[in-house]
This record gives sequence, C-alpha cells and structure tokens, in this order.
Amino acid sequence: MAKMSHGPRSKTRSKLRLKPKERGPLTVNRLIRKFEVGDRVAIDIQPSVHKGMPFKRFQGLTGIVEGKRGDAYLVSLKDQGKQKYVISYPVHLKRV
Repeated sequence: MAKMSHGPRSKTRSKLRLKPKERGPLTVNRLIRKFEVGDRVAIDIQPSVHKGMPFKRFQGLTGIVEGKRGDAYLVSLKDQGKQKYVISYPVHLKRV
C-alpha cells in the first residue's frame, strides 16, 4: 500500500477547485488590491498563487484586517471559538 501525503494542500481537491467561470489568468486588479485596517475580508484562496497562501482550514472564513506585514495582510478571525491570526497575500482576500 502506498503512503498517503500529509502536506498543506492534502485533501483539497474539491475545496480549492475553481468554478469554470472563475478559471483563466488572474487580473492585475486582484493581485494589487489594497485593504485598510479594520476592513472585513473573506479568505478566498486562489489555488494558482502559492505564495502567501493561508492554510486550507481558513478557506471561506471572514475576519478583520489588523495590519500589514510586508506585502501581506494580518487578518484576525475566530476559528473554533479561538482568536487566530492569518498572514495572507491580497490575492487570497476578498472584501465583504
């Protein structure tokens, strides 16, 4: 029997799949979005961009932008009743 992979993108075949209308090259606007501290954002992972990708558990969760770390944003959110912080590139965030 073959060994199973336990990497950060394991078991995400359907979770990180794009719908047919969303496929294709990314727009520049999606890559250079700007967010302000206090903005509410949803984590919407873009599977074709690996850099700055949040962990698969946070896909679809909503949080608040707390600050900026280089080109990425620090987003605070609640996960299973606990306060957590996610560092993510703007391509993986969507304004709510």
